[in-house]
Amino acid sequence: MDAPLDAIDRRIVAALEADARLSGRALAERVMISRANAYARLERLMADGVITGFGARVDPVKIGLTTSAYVTMTVRQNNWRDLQERLRAIPEVRHMALLGGEFDVMLLVRAAGNDALRRVVLEQLQAIPGVLATRTFLIFEDAENVPAPPGS
Repeated sequence: MDAPLDAIDRRIVAALEADARLSGRALAERVMISRANAYARLERLMADGVITGFGARVDPVKIGLTTSAYVTMTVRQNNWRDLQERLRAIPEVRHMALLGGEFDVMLLVRAAGNDALRRVVLEQLQAIPGVLATRTFLIFEDAENVPAPPGS
């Protein structure tokens, strides 16, 4: 069984969520523990699957993905595994979640314009066996990508 997270583990996770580029030394200083302890805890957090990877947050507009939408799907209930594989093969699908409620699946789709989004929804998503219906909600502004107000 994985060890429960203590306050130091939680501080390590929070520090890395804020800045995944922290060196081991900087991480140790930030959470006020020795470097050896920081490295050991980081290794355990990764081995236990608490930390699953490191990455960069990218502004989708600046890499040419100017249209974003949430797409909900109603699907046949015995189709989830096959559906996941098919959705992972579509590069524009950036996040997927299995839901309980009115819809079965919600996707975050980022595309290079409205035409590309239309192709993804109408030609790729709706063509997947077991997909019964889709609804598309355009994202006008993504709060994560909105610059902070001047002086903040």
